[in-house]
Amino acid sequence: MIKKLVLVFIALFAIQSYGQDGTASPYSFYGIGSLKFKGSVENRSMGGLGVYKDSIHINFQNPATFTGNNLTSFNNESRPVKFTVGGSFTSTSLKTETSSDKAQSSTFNYLALSVPVGKFGFGFGLLPYTSVGYELETLDSEGRVDFRYFGDGGVNKAFFSLGYQINNALSIGVEMDYDFGNIRNNTINIVFNDSGEPLDYFTAENNRSDISGLNFNLGLHYQKMINSKLEFQGSVTYAPEAELTSRNQRIIFTDNGTEESNIEVDLAASNLEETKLTLPSKFSFGAGLGEPRKWFAGVEYVSQNTSEFFNPFYGNVGATFEDASKLSIGGFYIPEYNSFSKYWKRATYRAGLRFENTGLNINNQSIKEFGMSFGVGLPVGNVFSNANIGLELGQRGTTNANLVKENFISFQLSLSLNDRWFQKRKYD
Repeated sequence: MIKKLVLVFIALFAIQSYGQDGTASPYSFYGIGSLKFKGSVENRSMGGLGVYKDSIHINFQNPATFTGNNLTSFNNESRPVKFTVGGSFTSTSLKTETSSDKAQSSTFNYLALSVPVGKFGFGFGLLPYTSVGYELETLDSEGRVDFRYFGDGGVNKAFFSLGYQINNALSIGVEMDYDFGNIRNNTINIVFNDSGEPLDYFTAENNRSDISGLNFNLGLHYQKMINSKLEFQGSVTYAPEAELTSRNQRIIFTDNGTEESNIEVDLAASNLEETKLTLPSKFSFGAGLGEPRKWFAGVEYVSQNTSEFFNPFYGNVGATFEDASKLSIGGFYIPEYNSFSKYWKRATYRAGLRFENTGLNINNQSIKEFGMSFGVGLPVGNVFSNANIGLELGQRGTTNANLVKENFISFQLSLSLNDRWFQKRKYD
């Protein structure tokens, strides 16, 4: 196990040292940033599908899947402890009606551990919740850049999940999340002289929000053989509405060419020094059929009351929010899981599609997203561990109403490492 942990930390260091931009989407300007996918590379490679549960992968999307006893455990005396880490790299092409550009971003996706204890199972870990990363410009009536907008940061999520196996088919779970992080937004106003040349002086507004709070996620999972080969799996989750606390700061910086000044705005006078952000409730349900250790196919629908979101510190800045939704379709296939002579027959091949309304509406245009994903799980070491590679091709937004269309390619990598910590010894 020590060698595996060393390998994990080497991989984590490599991912973090490559960069932590998180996103390069101009749509992260709104709200508290672009929502990050809450799930593993295995889930994302199946279109974001979070229905499936087995004994060697961690499913972050439903806390009921953390239970220590399930139908696919290798035996009742030895259940693997699961450890996983993942990261991704995304290349994005941005296009408007008049111009185009390219951007790249990389991010650490998650780090988690799951431990079975009889009919119980618990897990904990860290993953990003939202990400901010944009550089935008606006033009005046003469076609000159008059405002520049920069933003970075995001909100992270530390979670603790507890699941309980009610019987061989049904499990329940609860997850507690601590959300924390900060978001920085900067606006620079460029001043021109009568001949159209930019002057040496300008005004900048620098905003920072430090965000923290708790929220919960409840889950049910059902898993049962319906005949000698076919297995049914069903999943339901519900996250009630929650509030985050945002502690805000605003500084106005001016430079007139000879003198600079920094003025901190008294936000307490306008009740903006500390504000509350409402996290909308979220509901998901899904189901699928498959043959254990051979194949699985499923569908899942997610809805979120995003129309209830509002950020008092920034307002909605020209955007409105509507209820969000997502439809995921996906599955996997394993040619021969116990093949000793053919390595690629033991690999897991995944694919999926997702159709998403992000809940963001700008200039009366709903910002939608589509993704087509593929992946492969490669056995590493013993039968419990694997490396997972995922690829997603997708599109976000539109060029209508002076907006931006994003075409992106995302490459993901994770290690899912397992060991049998609670195996009973036959000899002392």
